[in-house]
Amino acid sequence: MARNALCSGLFLFFFLILLRPMAAAHDYRDALRKSILFFEGQRSGKLPADQRLRWRRDSALHDGANVGVDLSGGYYDAGDNIKFGFPMAFTTTMLAWSVIDFEKSMGAELGNALKAVRWGTDYLLKATARIGSGVVFVQVGDPFSDHNCWERPEDMDTLRTVFKIDGSHPGSDVAGETAAALAAASIVFRSRDPSYSSMLLNRAVTVFEFADKHRGAYSNSLRRAVCPFYCDNNGYQDELLWAAAWLHKASRRRQYREYIVRNEVVLRAGDTINEFGWDNKHAGINVLISKEVLMGRADYFASFKQNADGFICSTLPGISHPQVQYSPGGLIFKAGGSNMQHVTSLSFLLLAYSNYLSHANKVVPCGGTTATPALLKRLAKRQVDYILGDNPLGMSYMVGYGARYPQRIHHRASSLPSVAAHPAHIGCKAGSRYFFSPNPNPNVLVGAVVGGPTNNTDSFPDSRPFFQQSEPTTYINAPLVGLLSFFSAHY
Repeated sequence: MARNALCSGLFLFFFLILLRPMAAAHDYRDALRKSILFFEGQRSGKLPADQRLRWRRDSALHDGANVGVDLSGGYYDAGDNIKFGFPMAFTTTMLAWSVIDFEKSMGAELGNALKAVRWGTDYLLKATARIGSGVVFVQVGDPFSDHNCWERPEDMDTLRTVFKIDGSHPGSDVAGETAAALAAASIVFRSRDPSYSSMLLNRAVTVFEFADKHRGAYSNSLRRAVCPFYCDNNGYQDELLWAAAWLHKASRRRQYREYIVRNEVVLRAGDTINEFGWDNKHAGINVLISKEVLMGRADYFASFKQNADGFICSTLPGISHPQVQYSPGGLIFKAGGSNMQHVTSLSFLLLAYSNYLSHANKVVPCGGTTATPALLKRLAKRQVDYILGDNPLGMSYMVGYGARYPQRIHHRASSLPSVAAHPAHIGCKAGSRYFFSPNPNPNVLVGAVVGGPTNNTDSFPDSRPFFQQSEPTTYINAPLVGLLSFFSAHY
């Protein structure tokens, strides 16, 4: 009895945090616009005429020339000048999923969201252009050379080494995620640009076959190039299932359904069901596949819905689960750096699943309580509102949104003078004085969401050297696009 009373008390306490009145209504439409604008600040390559962040200029135009292939374009993953293929592909997948589920809520920002997806897929097509020869290019730039310098992407003179995977050096994780991104984007462009959509889907099929045939983790093949930055700590098995799920959704081909059912246990679909991000796709796989179960079309996927329900229950405030915790201010908290990546990715799944449940008129039983679609939406909204300023510090973690936001983000292009303001080259070590400067960044990277608090005290040092807290990433923003789209239309 005492234990039940304690659990009930904790649950009530956290629900009071979840449901307490907010300080002010948020302009979700403005936040949505800015969250998409951020991706223009991360662009590599030749910038288009309609580039809106004008302080950025062309960069890395000759990427890939040293291996005889055009690898210009794509996104810098965070505050450095490397193009890491694994997180870039995940970013593209999540941008595509945001459009697929929430395009009707995007309004005037739909066009910009489509451009953000296509900037990613255009690059991924280049990176997989030699798949017929069994080669996928998965990274441009030597991370140790790059991280030794603090310079603008426009000034880069660090090593632009190209890293690849092939049959002898497999990378099922990065290849699987790339296939997922291409397949998801093929849905986005199916009616808008049928020929481009077909190209994306056909490439996704080929890349997935390569990933499945040559199994292995890319961090074992390219360890120094990708570790400790984007090491595959979780294994490549989830990416194979994730890619198959997106190919099934995009193509409706029976072979992918059979692949998922046949490999569910072998590829450990039930592992770590409450994790989702660039390295771990398990919760995403279960939520994505469960939509078909909830629609009454795929009883053979019933175990995935059981996993998805388990994920939902593990995220409810007040339920003791070691993998999903909440800060005193109500923020989802997971150990490690860049905590906002977990906040936005898990919140996206909560919102997506709430919509699937609503359409099926279902709820999720979680022991003594019931997770209704409305409850899941409130929980996701609470996380978004925390990011936008409803937190103990009263500050927005999105640059350029609200009266108070991070001023000294860990981002080379933002912290160094723009080319327009300082046309002369700024060398590798010459930028260090800007890195250590106490002054705010001269270029406002509008829409960038930083890593945020990385402990359970809701504290935040607005300082460039604290990169785990002050560095933005594309994979923080990508799920947020979907979240903000929904809330801008419904609140």
